[in-house]
Amino acid sequence: MKIPETSVARTVTLDTPIVRGTETIDSVSVRKPGSGELRGLTLMALSQLDYAALETLLPRITSPVLHKADIIALDPADLMQLGGEVMDFLLPKAAKATASH
Repeated sequence: MKIPETSVARTVTLDTPIVRGTETIDSVSVRKPGSGELRGLTLMALSQLDYAALETLLPRITSPVLHKADIIALDPADLMQLGGEVMDFLLPKAAKATASH
């Protein structure tokens, strides 16, 4: 899935690349989820970086698409990096401004 150019997206460089067949993925673009992509999830679970919630959401918002098998194989540090980007996307601007002061 190609990330729309109008979307907010960030690239995460993986500490441990994902090997999928003959392909090696060393960076992943994560885009801001739309409300529909949050279906079946709770914001509380995402804010706590719940593994099951990230496993559901990441295939919807990553490029190249990370499949569940890829997420299972992720280095925990890489999962935290991806989850951190998700959390940052979900914070309101006011909360980000307060945190930066």
